[in-house]
This record gives sequence, structure tokens and C-alpha cells, in this order.
Amino acid sequence: MSSAADAPTPSFRPHVPDDAELPELTVRAVALGSLLGVIFGASSLYLFLKVSMTVSASIPVAVLAITIFRGLSRAFGLRRATILENNIVQTAGSAGESIAFGVGATMPALMLLGYGLDWSRVMLVSVLGGLLGILMMIPLRKAFIVKQHRALPYPEGTACAKVLMVGERGGSNARTVFLGFGLGGIYKLLMQGLKLWPAEWDRAVTGIKGYSKATVAMEPDPTLLGVGYIIGPRIASIMVGGGLLTSLMLVPMIAYFGEGLTAPLPPGQVKIAEMSAGQISGQYVRYIGAGAVATGGILSMLNALPLILSSLAGSLKALKSSDPAGGGEAGAPRTDRDIPMGLVLLGTLGLVGLIAASHLIPADPVGRVAGAVLIVLFGFLFVTVSSR
Repeated sequence: MSSAADAPTPSFRPHVPDDAELPELTVRAVALGSLLGVIFGASSLYLFLKVSMTVSASIPVAVLAITIFRGLSRAFGLRRATILENNIVQTAGSAGESIAFGVGATMPALMLLGYGLDWSRVMLVSVLGGLLGILMMIPLRKAFIVKQHRALPYPEGTACAKVLMVGERGGSNARTVFLGFGLGGIYKLLMQGLKLWPAEWDRAVTGIKGYSKATVAMEPDPTLLGVGYIIGPRIASIMVGGGLLTSLMLVPMIAYFGEGLTAPLPPGQVKIAEMSAGQISGQYVRYIGAGAVATGGILSMLNALPLILSSLAGSLKALKSSDPAGGGEAGAPRTDRDIPMGLVLLGTLGLVGLIAASHLIPADPVGRVAGAVLIVLFGFLFVTVSSR
């Protein structure tokens, strides 16, 4: 990152001014956000266990928050919700989807290690993991939200902010958002509900000697179309390039070099010559992709490490100051108020104690404490990877 990207942008002006004091963390915002978080968390967990991915809940929750609050205001004469209250709702609602992803990724791994899927273990992983992510992100807020405001695009957050802003203004902008929301829903209903056309299109590449099991496929999904528009042509092209690399190079290469094997090659269960393109991708290429993701995450963490350390040092300096907001300066503006670092440190120590006291780590007391410390340490490091 360049030094210009690391420096705060003094010309930036938030949509809600720093000196504005609007209702934000209200009871109705937390209640509605929690309700939508439960609904989207359950649907996201089902989707993750079915297709190994989740669909972001932030934008649909933001749309629902605007709609529900506006309907309640008109029906019962209640105060109209502020944009900050709507933001609290979408934040709480998207948290349900995030925790569902964490549970869906960790629970199968624990089952493979021989642990039972009892409700207490699921609850512990969800609550302690969620709290760990929140606490570890607080010292990194300035590093990622302030200092890299121009360097990171934040596609999902940007889209969600646009939804909230047009919902606040109403008029034609809000109608456009709901029109897109409705068209996407109708398209999915016709495609997946009524099966009027296939959800996936694929065609095998044939006629080339020695080049087999290559397939070009496409998924005409409005969700993916919207994501591609938000992230832009460069990143979208990289993702499409990864899919083409898999289907046109890696799968045919594995099929070519493995067709002469007389026994299954682990982790495959049958001989490569008997596998379809999808089976080769699932049994072999998926692990290559997982390794690439892990390597990219580690490199991303190392790249951001100087910025992380400087942000952490600034947070520790704020701990020594007398500012109760933890912002490092007395009278910090509303957008620069952090949870005090003292609470973050106490919460971290409390998490170490709770993890060590739980039955998540099958070891003696010393091993449990060491494991809990390692969980918190790696949690802090990979929160940076997840955030980026």
C-alpha cells in the first residue's frame, strides 16, 4: 500500500455529519435486527451446508428494515426510523449470516474429529467465536476503515450504504432499489421455483485428441450478476479466470496424467479415468483452491501487518489517555469513538478464561489455557484477513 493510501483522507465527509446526534442503538432497532438475524442466520446455514456458500444478508436486511419501519410508522404513527437505526438493523441482521457461516465451516470439522453435534458445543462456538471476532476487530477499525478508505473498495458495504441512503430519501431512487429487488426475486422464482430454464448451463469441449473432461459452464444467477457489478470488472474477471483455469486446464490435466492409474489416487474414491469433470474438480482441484486461498490469506496478513501493528499501537496509546470513549483524544467526533481498549483487553482475557473452562479443548488445564491463547492470537491475525 502506498503512504497516500495509509493516510486518513481529510476531505471525506460522512453522509451523517460528525456533529449530528441521531437515534441509533434503540430498542426497536436491536429487536428487529435480532429477529431478522435469526431468520437469515437459519437460511444462510442451510444454504452453506447445501452448496458450501452463503449469500450476504446485509442488503436484503437493509431493504426489509426500511420497509418494515416505514410501514410501522404509517400504520401506528410512530417516529420514522433514522438511517442510523436502519444501519443497526442491517448490521445485526448480517451478523446472523456471518455466525451461520462460521458454524457451518467449523461444525463439520469437529464432527470429522469425532465430536458430537450437541447444542451446547454449537452454542459455545457461535457465542465465543462471534465475541472474539468483534473484540479483535475493534483495534483494527482505524487501520481498515479510516486509513484505507480509498485503498479498499468495500463493495458490499458500499452497496448497503447506497440502499440505506436512497431508502432515507425515498422517491424514485427507492423505487429503483425495490424494482431491482423484485425483478431478482421473480427471476429466481421462475428459474428455480418453476424450472422454466436451467439454473446452470454447461457444454463439454470435445474433438481434441488427448484433451478430455473440459467443460465450459455458466450460472445465470441475478445474485452473481449483482455481485459482479458491485466488485467491478477487474476482480470479477479474476474470479472468472479462476473458473476457466479449473475447467479448461486443471481438470483436463489431472484427467490426462491420471487416466493410466490402475487404483484410486487419494483423496479420490475411484480411479481418475472413471471420474467425471465435476468429481475431479471436487476431489482434487478443490484442495488446490483451498491451498491458494490459505496462501493468499497469509500473504494478505503479512502485507497488512505493519498497518495492523501501528493501529494496535495507537489503540494502546488511547488506553493510556483519559478519553472515556477510547478515541485517543478528548471530545472525539461521533464517527471516531471506539469501545475503550480497556474493555477490549478485559473481554479478551475473559474469552481466554471461558474457552479454557469449556469442553472445547480436550486437554489438561495448562493445555486448555495455551489452546485458548492460541485461538485468540490466530483469531486476531485472521480477522485482518477476513476483513480485507
